[in-house]
Amino acid sequence: MTGFLKAAEIEGFKGVVLDCRFALNDPAAGRGSYESGHIPGARYLDLAKDMSAPVQEHGGRHPLPDPRVFAQTLAALGIDHSTDVLLYDDSRFVFAARCWWMMRALGYREPLVLSGGYSAWLARGEEPSTAAAPGKTAVAPPVPAAWPGCCDKEQLAELQARSAVLVDAREGQRYRGEHEPIDPVAGHIPGAINLPWQSFSNEQGDFLDAEALRALWGETLGASPLVVYCGSGVSACVNVLSLALLGRDDVWLYGGSWSDWCSYL
Repeated sequence: MTGFLKAAEIEGFKGVVLDCRFALNDPAAGRGSYESGHIPGARYLDLAKDMSAPVQEHGGRHPLPDPRVFAQTLAALGIDHSTDVLLYDDSRFVFAARCWWMMRALGYREPLVLSGGYSAWLARGEEPSTAAAPGKTAVAPPVPAAWPGCCDKEQLAELQARSAVLVDAREGQRYRGEHEPIDPVAGHIPGAINLPWQSFSNEQGDFLDAEALRALWGETLGASPLVVYCGSGVSACVNVLSLALLGRDDVWLYGGSWSDWCSYL
């Protein structure tokens, strides 16, 4: 079941803790933050190196890696299908949610996410560690050759032909094409509605309760098929996480998202 762990509860957590901090404008910053201080025992998982494949002409800015490669990455961190995992970042769930989606899609035990992120843990007066996590490995389990619940541009067109509702998770300015700081083309996929990923949490990094989430989604909560995208398939995972909390387990993620879609223009 999808869930969160509070900072006060970390001491009793016996599984693997993954630090997913990252900065889109400085890919080395996440690892640097981890090395400067992290939750004791946490291992680091890098968005660009561990949760993405090399960038190609198409596929988006953060294409999903081969599932079997990702399973090997997790195994090297001591994680198999039955491992309890806690994820955290310091960006209101963006990078932790990406890992949450990937693990869930491949049939791993659904990881918990730290409410409030690293800042909430520090606010308790906890002492960060700079020590490397103790070595521990696992055997990579068998996983699908393709990502379940993830569509590419061609599959997106097929879903749209079935009257799918398409949700753009980016900020309103990017959705409307008023400001585009990353991708070469501004705008959104025709027919998409906008529900920014930041809507689902407060500024302290706590997820909203179920009633507030239902109000945000409104009638869209019942749409089927339902497809979510963002700039590169990362922040949209926050939207998917919110839907899972409301019992929607059949939502599609457009993996390449806008950065893939506009690469064909």
